[in-house]
Amino acid sequence: MNFDVVIIGGGPSGLTAGIYAVRAGLSVAIVEKQFAGGQIANTESVDNYPANLSISGVDLAMKMLEHAEALGVQMIYDGVIETKLGDKQKVVITQNSGEILCKAVILCAGATPRKLGILQEEKFVGRGVSYCAVCDGAFYKNKKVVVVGGGNTAVSDCMYLTKFASEVNLVHRRDKLRASKAECDKLIGSGVKIHYNSVVADIVGNDKIESVVLRNTLDNQETKLEVDGVFVAIGQIPSGNDIAKDVVRDEYGYIIAGEDMKTNIQGVFVAGDVRQKKIRQVITACSDGAIAAEMANEYILNEFEG
Repeated sequence: MNFDVVIIGGGPSGLTAGIYAVRAGLSVAIVEKQFAGGQIANTESVDNYPANLSISGVDLAMKMLEHAEALGVQMIYDGVIETKLGDKQKVVITQNSGEILCKAVILCAGATPRKLGILQEEKFVGRGVSYCAVCDGAFYKNKKVVVVGGGNTAVSDCMYLTKFASEVNLVHRRDKLRASKAECDKLIGSGVKIHYNSVVADIVGNDKIESVVLRNTLDNQETKLEVDGVFVAIGQIPSGNDIAKDVVRDEYGYIIAGEDMKTNIQGVFVAGDVRQKKIRQVITACSDGAIAAEMANEYILNEFEG
């Protein structure tokens, strides 16, 4: 297979990049290992995307996908195992579809949930420990849960879980939440119990979770909290380090690029959550994708048609 542009990742940044690239007259493939939409497909409600007062993450993702495919973007559902980006002709090697040749690559691999890193966490993944409240919240009807985190995602998860759980606890390591005022205001009167200056030090249980041990970050005092489920929302880890090894990243693994989305490798661009930046929202991912596509088009015109 041969395309002008191959986009790795089919989240908002990748889908937007595909739309803009194909409108520029380029042949475009998006390689996505799971499902279109990325993390927004696991989001119950998106309330800050312009022109949509409120829309489910799945609906927004499907609208983006339909738009891209209607314009001629080819979706390839496959995993990328390696890339060869140093030459003028780029090569994207997939698990099942073989080699895909292209003139430019846009990296939109996104990020994956950060884990707590405590001993019992792995044991209970899928059996009480979850990284997606929308995916698993319905399993906790009339049960007690704890959400770990202090940002917008953590607060949003709490509010979603109040629809099912009999008790929702929010555990945050600092004395103030990092979430926006709009998100924090939702907690008022919600019944969510907030445990400030606390971390989950241990998860207790046999076949299922029975409780968590909370450790106070100020005096190290430990208390036990009886819960049935633990929802982790403490940030993300950028993806794709193993498939684009020559692309320069920061100390946290995010790809370094300016507002032109250009990486250190000619013809390789980046967009979305995997890029080093301060704000990671759907709208900023889409903005990145649009810019990356325009820059890729400019590069192809200069290097291959100029």
